[in-house]
Amino acid sequence: MKKYLQIIALAGAMLTLSGCGKLKDSSLANNATTTSTAKKKSYQTTNTGKNGYTVLMKNGRYVISPIAGLTATDNDNSVDTRELERGLIQISKNQFSPNQYVFQEGQYLDTSTVTDWLIRKSKSNPKGLNPADNGKNGPDTRNPIYLEEIVEQDYLTGSGSKYQLGGMSLGLAMNSVDYYQKKRDGAEFKTEISRAEQKAQGEKIANEIVARLRKKKALKNIPITIGLFSKTEKDSLVGGTYFAYGTAAANSSKITKWKSVSEKMQVLPTTGNEKAINSDDASHFNDFKAAIQNYFPNISGVTATLRYDNGKLAQENISITTQFYGYEQIQSFTRLVLSSAKKYLSNNVPIEIKIGSVDDVQALIAKETGDSDYQVHVYGGE
Repeated sequence: MKKYLQIIALAGAMLTLSGCGKLKDSSLANNATTTSTAKKKSYQTTNTGKNGYTVLMKNGRYVISPIAGLTATDNDNSVDTRELERGLIQISKNQFSPNQYVFQEGQYLDTSTVTDWLIRKSKSNPKGLNPADNGKNGPDTRNPIYLEEIVEQDYLTGSGSKYQLGGMSLGLAMNSVDYYQKKRDGAEFKTEISRAEQKAQGEKIANEIVARLRKKKALKNIPITIGLFSKTEKDSLVGGTYFAYGTAAANSSKITKWKSVSEKMQVLPTTGNEKAINSDDASHFNDFKAAIQNYFPNISGVTATLRYDNGKLAQENISITTQFYGYEQIQSFTRLVLSSAKKYLSNNVPIEIKIGSVDDVQALIAKETGDSDYQVHVYGGE
C-alpha cells in the first residue's frame, strides 16, 4: 500500500531488479560478522543474474528504504513504480559499476525529511521542493505539483564485514500531469506539464537536493547521481521513463552536466491511430498472438509491453489471460506458448510471459537476458 502525504501511512516496497539481473534463490556469500558495542551484525550478499548488482543484506534480511512508497499526492500510477526503480539502476551503472559496487536500498533519507520536501513550500514548511500554492485554480495559471516521488539507492564498496558508502543515486519522479480539485470532493481537473518544464524544474530541484545532502557528513565526499523520470497519466497502461540524468562529483554541490536518456514504452496491440514504434516487433507479436489464440478459443486477451532504449527493443513483457483451469489444459498451453515464443519473438532481448486467469498466475515463461534460455514454471504443475 502506498504512503500518501494526506494520510501519512507507511508501507515498504521491495525493489525489483528486473532487467538488471534477478535475485537468485538464497545463495549467500561473504557471511562475515562485525561487532558493535550493542550486538553483532552480520552482512551477506546475494548472487544476482548476469550484469546485475550484488545486493547487501543485514542479519540475513533485505534492507528496505524508509522512504519507499512515499508520494506527494494520491494520484500515483502503480505501473510507474517498477520503471522508476529499474531505470535508476540502469542509469547508476554508468557511474557505479556492478563489478565494483554493492547495491542497497537508500538509507540516508528518512520519512520526515522527504515528507517535508514533497509538500508544497510554505511559511510552515520552508523546506518544500514543490512551489507554494499561488491561490489560482486554472489549469494553466496554478502552480502544479512537479515532484511526485523520490527514490534513493545506495552503492557501497568493501567486502566481508566492512562496507562503506561509495555513491548514491536518486530518482526524481516528475509529474507530466498534476490532478487537482477546486473544492473538496468536487470534480477532478488536471494541469499538463511539458517535458521542457519537467526538465527545468527537475534540474532546479536536483541541485537543491544535492546542496542539502552535502550538509550530511556521510554524503560530503561521494558522487551523487540524479535521474529525472517522467510519470505517466494515472490511467496509463505503461510506466513512465527517464529522460535525463547527471552526476554531482565528490565535493561538488551542483550537477553541471545533464545527459539525455532515450527510452520509450509501448503497449501492443496499439489502439486508435497510434503507430507501432517498430513495425517488425509489432508484426512478430501479432504472429505470436495468432498462433496461441488459434490453439484455445477461450483466451481473453494477449498484450505486450515493450521498452525501447535508444530506438532498440530492450525488454518485452507479455500478459496472457485465460479462461481455463484444467491441469492438462494449462500444461499443454504453456508448452505451446514456449514453442511460439521461440519461433516468433526476438532472440536478443529479455522476455517475460505471464499466463493467468483473472484471479491468479498459472504459468511463467521467461528469459533473463537476450542470450539466455527460457525458464518455465507451471504453478501447481510438474
